[in-house]
Formats: sequence, structure tokens, C-alpha cells
Amino acid sequence: MKLFLKTSIALLCLGITPTMAQKHNIQLKVVETSDIHGHFFPYDFIERKALKGTLARISSYVERQRQQYGDLLLLIDNGDILQGQPCVYWSNYVMPDDENLAASVVNYMRYDAETVGNHDVETGHKVYDKWIREVRCPVLGANIVDTGNGLPYVHPYAVIERKVPALDTPLKIAIIGMLTPTIPCWLNESQWQGLEFQEMVSCAKRWVKYVQQVEHPDLIFGLFHSGLEGGITMEGGIEEDATKRVAQEVVGFDAIFFGHDHLVHNVTLKNPDGQDVLCLDPSCYGLNVAEATINLTYDGNRLVGKDIKGEIVNMRDEVVDEKMVARFQPQTDRIKEYVDRRIGTFATAAATRDSYFGNSAFTDFVHELQLRISGADISLNAPLSFDSRIEKGPVTVADMFKLYRFENQLYVLNMTGKEIRGHLEMSYSRWVNTMTTPRDHLLLLNDESRSDQQRMGFRNYTFNFDSAAGIDYEVDVTKPDGEKVRILQMTGGEPFDEDKTYKVVMNSYRANGGGDLIILGAGIPKEELSRRIVYQSELDLRHYLMEEIERQGTVTPRAGKNWKFVPEKWTRPAAKRDRQLLFGKE
Repeated sequence: MKLFLKTSIALLCLGITPTMAQKHNIQLKVVETSDIHGHFFPYDFIERKALKGTLARISSYVERQRQQYGDLLLLIDNGDILQGQPCVYWSNYVMPDDENLAASVVNYMRYDAETVGNHDVETGHKVYDKWIREVRCPVLGANIVDTGNGLPYVHPYAVIERKVPALDTPLKIAIIGMLTPTIPCWLNESQWQGLEFQEMVSCAKRWVKYVQQVEHPDLIFGLFHSGLEGGITMEGGIEEDATKRVAQEVVGFDAIFFGHDHLVHNVTLKNPDGQDVLCLDPSCYGLNVAEATINLTYDGNRLVGKDIKGEIVNMRDEVVDEKMVARFQPQTDRIKEYVDRRIGTFATAAATRDSYFGNSAFTDFVHELQLRISGADISLNAPLSFDSRIEKGPVTVADMFKLYRFENQLYVLNMTGKEIRGHLEMSYSRWVNTMTTPRDHLLLLNDESRSDQQRMGFRNYTFNFDSAAGIDYEVDVTKPDGEKVRILQMTGGEPFDEDKTYKVVMNSYRANGGGDLIILGAGIPKEELSRRIVYQSELDLRHYLMEEIERQGTVTPRAGKNWKFVPEKWTRPAAKRDRQLLFGKE
């Protein structure tokens, strides 16, 4: 009793009460990766050269953080991990019976939680269901609902508990995962059959309330595969990129870790109660991590203060985790053998950069093969990579990932001539400027520098720059949007009839409404698209392109002569200027 009195008097003399003496601080670190797209190892299987960033570098960084923080380090991933570099294609489709490489890497790095990305769903049930079973951490998606029972298809949230010596009870962290709900705008229903993707704001409100009432966590984080704002909006106001709205309209989140838009974000927003919500996005390909440092103040076991700070940490030149590289060396050796296999010969080189200024050998080669494989009347196709090139000479499997980046299927739709022109009008309105003087830009460029490899200096994504084959046409850049495209005839010389129905070949992303060119440009309602499909390939388009090149042996990609920008006395000099702005001196 005397000791207690003496201690109390001493504390009072210092201005500290016995209650204040029980306060203590806990520091938690959360590291997020997002949109890795198969960039696991510091090697580019497409270009056959070293890669900056990647999970092999992030692994080294995370291990150093674990040495400092121990169990108070959380590692989370935000999806789009099953598509991209050839190593995931190899794992998904060439060696599907082995443990999925993406699952093996996630397990090696000891992730605490994972969400599903839209490109993960693109691989189809057979691939992503197996991957979900193989990943040892919880895979989250509160708004991915099984239509058979009305319940979340994967875990809606995860609760992670960490023992802290200063607390009588574990520190409890809840992570609620969600996926952009606009999946039906891009993917055929066969790839997400039996699933529904709910609007994010209302879903978040339900699950935050549930988690608060049932789990009583110290912290609630969001892990969203959805960009900050913008993107497409479906009927009913369902948004592609809804992270900002969730942060500003839902009470309860302490921080939201997100991705999908391939942009860096580190912003703090206010929720309806005026509380700060940290929102972090590391961009893509393992070039950065998003990192939150959370300082928690406790009075006994009662949480009385939170301080959360965010940072984007550059991983480009982080040291490589050599143990990880050695662990997966057998797989990487087999992948290199796969991508190095020669499938044919290109008699001439082909580059996507030519595609922005008119006919190009790169885009027209895909057009030619799409028409040959499908037997369609007209082909629609866009450059899927901003700046790829296949050299003259031997062509390998790796080159096919330059030629066709995504695992899209091949579709043929019935479209009227009027719908085809509307589709092209919208494409060129995103692609080219309306020139009022000879000194104007030909292309619709963005003054801001962008890290996104599919946008770069353009205002819009290049994978939505559809050109056509099978018809001859001009694009008059002095005309307003919606009046630029003048279709002259079918390439064979037959008249083009806006009232006639044509068979049009395109990739599955476009045929399912991706990029809105079919829906808003052609004016075909989303619910009508499935009735327009007259052919759907079983395998991805890359497979058929590879098969066709192997069949031919030697192919000669040539730029066609079926369309051009006019008036040429303006467009040709403007094209030279814009080309130098985009690519420098060549």
C-alpha cells in the first residue's frame, strides 16, 4: 500500500495520473501489391530481358519489414495476378494440373489476404476456382455473390489477429474485399457463370456494419480491385471505379487499399462523419508497393487514438530475393523453354506504333488472320500494346504475347452497316483530334505524362482504337466527332450498305461490350449482344494466331491500303510531328 501511494505521488508530481501511465503505442505496417499481371520474377519472358520491380524484389523488401515489425506486418494483394506475363498463361493453360504458379508465389511470400481482379475472372471458372483453392490466405470478394444461394462466392472479409504483449486481447484487423462490378461489360457470361457482382457502395455499407457488430475489430481496411473514380458506368449507376465513393459515403473504413486503374494514388478523403480515410494504390507490375504505417494508442485495452500515414515505395531497383528465384528456378526454366519455341518466320518486321497513323503491318496482320480464321465479312481490331515490335526473322511463342497481349476469344457478331460506322466513329473520336488548322495535333494526346503502358501520351486507351478491315474508308479529321468516318465500299469492290447485315469478327472483350464501342458507338443494347453472336471460339485468339503461323511457316505481314486520314496535306505532316512526340527520333 505504501509503495502504491509513493508511486502515485511521484507520478502526480510529474503531471501523470495512474490511468495515463497505462497508455501505450502499437505500430502496424501494411504493404499492398496490386495488378501484378504475372510479374513474379525479375525477367521479362516476352522481351527476354531483366525486369524492374516484380514480386521477387518486393519479397526482399517485405522480409526486411518482417524483421522489424514481426507479426505486425501485413502483406495483402489486390488481384489481377493470373494474366499478363507468359508465366501465368503457361501455368493456367499449358500446365493446368500443376499447382498454379500464382498460388505458389502468393504462398511463398506468405500473403495475409488476396482479392480477385477482373483479369483473374477472365481466365474462366476452371482456372480461378482452382487457384482460389490453392491459395493459403483468404481470397476476398464481398460483392461477388453466388446466384445459387445468394451468399458471397469467396470470403467477404478476413479477420487477422495479432498478439501484442501490451494487450490482454489480440489486435484485431478486418479486411473487406471487393471487385469492380462491371465484369459483365467485358467478359462473356460463361467466364463468370453463376455469379453476380454487386454495386460497391451499398455492399460496403452492409459488410462494414456486419463486421462492426459481429467481429468488433480495432481496424477495418478495404481491399478493392476498383480504381479511384471514373471508368464505365452500367445501367443503374453501377460504377467501374468506385473507391472514392466508398471512402466518402461509407463510415467505418480506416484505410482502403485499391488498384485496377494502374495509377499511383496516395490520398486522404473524408467519410460522412468527417473522419480521414487513407486511400492507397501502388499502380502495377510490382514497380511499387503501397504502404500504410498505423500508430495505435491504447489506454489499457481500450483503443483511444489512431494515426495512419501512407506512402508509395519504389521497388524498381530493390534487391532481388535470390532464395525466391532459386525456389522457382525449375518452373522458370520450363517457361523459358516454352516461350523460346520457334513457331514460324516473319519475312518483315511489324510494330504497333505504326497502327496509330493509318494501316500497319502489325494490326493488319491480325485483321487478316481474324478474317481467314472466322470467314467473316469485316474485322475490327486495335493495338493491344502501346509500343510492341516483332522483328523480321524467327518468330517464337514469346512474340505471340507481343502480337496479342490478352487471352481474348474470337467472336463473330451480326452488325448492320450503320452500326459498323457508328462503332468506328466512336473509336476515332477517342483516337484522333478534330483539326482546325494544319498545325494541330492529328492524335488526341494528353499533356500529362502517364506510366500506364496502354495510354502513355494518349488521352484514351490504345486498346480501344479499333480500325477495320474488309471495308475501304476515310477518316476526315476536320469533321466533328460522329461525322469523321466515310465508308466508300467493301474492299472487294462491292457497295457498302448501311442497311445490310454483315458478319463482323472481333475479340471477346469488344463483343461483350468492352470499351463501350459496341454499346454506345454501334448502339447495340447490352442485353442484345448475346443474340448477335454467331460464332465464339473455344480457345483464346492467341492460340489460333499461333496455330495459323505454324501452318504457314513463313508469313509476310503487310500494311493494307483500305483506310487513311484525310485531308492528307494536313494529316501527313501532323502524323510526323505526333509520332516524334510519342516515340522520339526513330
